[in-house]
Amino acid sequence: MKNLYILLILILLSCHKEKTILIQMNTEIGKIKLELYPEKAPITVNNFLKYVNENRYDDFHFYRVVHIDNQPYNNIKIEVIQGGLGFEKHPSELPPIPHEITELTGIKHLDGTISMARSEPGTASSEIFICINDQPDLDFQGKRNPDGQGFAAFGKVKSGMDIVRKIQSLPEMKQILNNKVKVNDFKQK
Repeated sequence: MKNLYILLILILLSCHKEKTILIQMNTEIGKIKLELYPEKAPITVNNFLKYVNENRYDDFHFYRVVHIDNQPYNNIKIEVIQGGLGFEKHPSELPPIPHEITELTGIKHLDGTISMARSEPGTASSEIFICINDQPDLDFQGKRNPDGQGFAAFGKVKSGMDIVRKIQSLPEMKQILNNKVKVNDFKQK
C-alpha cells in the first residue's frame, strides 16, 4: 500500500505543468511571441504584465543592439537587443523592482531569454533585453556586471527569433539603432 501512495505522488508530481503566460509583441517588422514564467520569477513577470496590461508600453521600442563587433571596451562580450521606454525618464515608468537572481529562479540567459536591464540590483523597471545565443555571463556570478548579481531573466522567445536577429543586424552607431524599431502593441494570449 505504501508503494502505491509513493507511485501516486510521483505520478501527480510528474503531471504538474508549470504555468506560463504567452505574450505576442507586434513590432513594425514582425511578431515576437514570448513565454513568461510567473512561478519562477513572480516579481519580474508581474512588473512586465503591469506595463502590458496598463498600456504603459505604448511607446515601447527597441533602440539598442549589442553584438560581438560593437563592444570595443568590454572584455566580456554579449549579444542582446534592448528595448523599453528609452534611456530618459518616461511618464509611464513604474518604480524599480527587487532583483530576482537567476540562482533562485533557475532561468538562465540562453538564446531567446528575455530579461530586465538594470544598472544596480534593484533598479530595473521598464527596460528589457532579449539574448541572442547563450549568455552565461549575464547569470548570477556572471562576469558582465562587476557586482556578480546578473540580470533578472523571466521568460523566453517562443517564436520570432528571426525578428530578434533581424533587429540586431540593423544599422547602428555605438550600439544605438539608427532607426528605433517600434512595438505597435502587446497582446496577452
